[in-house]
Amino acid sequence: MRVLHVIPSLGPQRGGPSYILPLLARSLQQSGVAVEIATTDDDGSERLSVPPGYPVLFEGVTTHFFSRQAHFYTFSLPLAAWLWTHIAAYDLVHIHALFSFAALPAALGAQRRNVPYIVRPLGTLNHYGREQRRPQLKRVSYRFIEHPILEHAAAIHYTSEQERAEAADLRLSRPSAVIPLGIDLSSFDALPSPESFLTRHPELRSRPTVLFLSRIDPKKGLDLLLPAFADAAPSDAALVIAGRGNEEYTAALRRQSADLGITDRITWTGHLSGEQKLAAFAAATVFVLPSYSENFGIAAVEALAAGTPTIVSTGVAVASDIRSHDAGVVVGPNTTDLAEGLRRLLSSESLRAGVSRRGRDLARDNFSMQTAAERTRDLYRGILSGGGLTA
Repeated sequence: MRVLHVIPSLGPQRGGPSYILPLLARSLQQSGVAVEIATTDDDGSERLSVPPGYPVLFEGVTTHFFSRQAHFYTFSLPLAAWLWTHIAAYDLVHIHALFSFAALPAALGAQRRNVPYIVRPLGTLNHYGREQRRPQLKRVSYRFIEHPILEHAAAIHYTSEQERAEAADLRLSRPSAVIPLGIDLSSFDALPSPESFLTRHPELRSRPTVLFLSRIDPKKGLDLLLPAFADAAPSDAALVIAGRGNEEYTAALRRQSADLGITDRITWTGHLSGEQKLAAFAAATVFVLPSYSENFGIAAVEALAAGTPTIVSTGVAVASDIRSHDAGVVVGPNTTDLAEGLRRLLSSESLRAGVSRRGRDLARDNFSMQTAAERTRDLYRGILSGGGLTA
């Protein structure tokens, strides 16, 4: 079985989907699926240092990178041309995008060559994504581009029941499967000492630390977290904002923090990965993901696996799992509820210990990458055998 994954970007500035796909692809390879990836050299406002047009081994997976001609919709004619001529070499195509250029040539090329394809919408069909980001343009684009792509798909891959429920009002006729994403749990079996993180940020030593670790984007709810932290966190507490994003929006957040009088209590680390990310989880007293909308919530699952006491908003799709397993604190996406959640968790060591233990258990039982890969492989087999969905 040869499967081609198509995604607009694997750049770290693009957040969770770009981070997770190589992990999923490697796990699929270990489960017996031959996998390749087609993408662009996009990394948000920057470019990846990769040879365009040549297959390379990227994080253990054969990957074809192509030059991006325009930032808008991550437009790439070389990617389209390659897909048009090479897509017939694959048994199935898995598209990780909507409202992005890559989805269109992937879907049209697959239709032309009678190759079945799956679409993972990446949360773009959620109410927030449809209503808050270029809503008029998206309505037009959905009618003429995304809806036909979805209606010709062999299946739609959602990563949570919440994501599927929010897309229900679109009345799509195609079958769907809910397969939660997974993480490489082996990285969290023995966390590094927090010392390497604290050595870089000595201002955090011996202080309660609230960690936000995700892409800096309006949907992530940082505009809620800043006033909640100012209101609820003890005066010696620090807020760590780990991530990168739009410079204009980041500047607006810095102005907001100055207005709230908490500038000197915030550490901006930029993007963290590898050991530094793990050490940040180890150093944190509490992790917070207060998003207005998340079709899954990779950073929250990583925090659970690290045993970092976790607060998420109801907009994060894994919130229902966290609530049902009492594995963290779930709050409404508003400043009042978020402040109350911070007070509860920062003031109670016993509560933190309990949710830490149950969070680890939840991550290991429900969100392993091996399980995600096996269920995805079974979905592929069901489609290719003509036996319907098995996920």
